[in-house]
Amino acid sequence: MRIGVLSDTHGLLRPEVFEVFEQVDHILHGGDVGPIGLLDELAALAPVTAVYGNTDGSAVRSRLAQVARVELDGFTIVVTHGDQFGSPTPERLQREFPDAEIIIFGHTHRPVLTLVDTVVTVMNPGGAGPRRFDLPASVGILELEPGIPPRGRLVPLTPLDPA
Repeated sequence: MRIGVLSDTHGLLRPEVFEVFEQVDHILHGGDVGPIGLLDELAALAPVTAVYGNTDGSAVRSRLAQVARVELDGFTIVVTHGDQFGSPTPERLQREFPDAEIIIFGHTHRPVLTLVDTVVTVMNPGGAGPRRFDLPASVGILELEPGIPPRGRLVPLTPLDPA
C-alpha cells in the first residue's frame, strides 16, 4: 500500500502534490488544512484521513478530530498536528501514543523521517503549503506491506534556497 503524507497546506494545494500522489492508495493530512474544500480535492485521488491544526477554523474543526487513528495494511497509525505538545519531537509523540507503529505529525514545517525505539516510524512531511523558515515545501510517501517495516521518503516540492 502506498500512502501520501502531507501537512501544513494552509489552503495551498500545489499542483506538484497531485503528481507525487498520483498512485497513492490513501492520504494522511497532519493538520493546518486551510479551507475544508482542500480535503475534497485530495479525496479525488484517494481516501483521506486528516486532523485539524492550530490555525484551522471552526469549519475544519467541526469535521476533523485533533488526533486520528487508522489501521492500514495491518499498521496502527496515529495522525496529529502535534501543537498540543508545543514543538513536538518524535520521542515525545512516541511517549504520548505508545500503541502506534507509525506517527504522522506537522506543525513545525520541518521534514522528519526517523525511527524511535527501532520500531516506531515517525514522519513530519514538512509544510506542503506556503514556504516557511527557508525550507522547501515537501510531502512524504510511505510504502506499507504486512510483515515488513514501513518504508518512507520525503519529497521536496520546491527547491532549497541557494546558500
